[in-house]
Amino acid sequence: MARPDKAAAVAELTEQFRSSNAAVLTEYRGLTVAQLKTLRRSLGEDAQYAVVKNTLTKIAANEAGITSLDDLFNGPTAVAFIAGDPVTSAKGLRDFAKENPNLVIKGGVLDGKALSADEIKKLADLESREVLLSKLAGAFKGKQSQAASLFQALPTKLVRTVDALRAKQDEQGGAE
Repeated sequence: MARPDKAAAVAELTEQFRSSNAAVLTEYRGLTVAQLKTLRRSLGEDAQYAVVKNTLTKIAANEAGITSLDDLFNGPTAVAFIAGDPVTSAKGLRDFAKENPNLVIKGGVLDGKALSADEIKKLADLESREVLLSKLAGAFKGKQSQAASLFQALPTKLVRTVDALRAKQDEQGGAE
């Protein structure tokens, strides 16, 4: 790798692997330029889809500390570098692959952990981070409402019990 252009390409890819939350390797054989453009749009703003050279990308991944992808660098390869929510980009890849069977998801890496193609599809089935956070917030709010109702019910029950005792005493006092 004596050529400076190759060294610069490896350095750029290494930086992309290090700065990304996730990376997904795909095989794009048979896709047109227009289809690749559509795929790039479907991945969202936080993802970058690049056709790469296997040897240089393998070297860059190893330099970034990712050795679990070595077996996936064969055939025409493109990498989706995901800086934002990996679920959104995984959904984009899954949906595009359904419409265009020429796109094959090979595997990837998420926060340093290797993912198989099936695991990436499972990741795509998850709800987005925002939806999960809103559901969590709703659950917390529901529990707080239950606690507030419980705390409010105790004094109300006490007042009713005291009123019932007074009424009973008044009846007993009036009967004498």
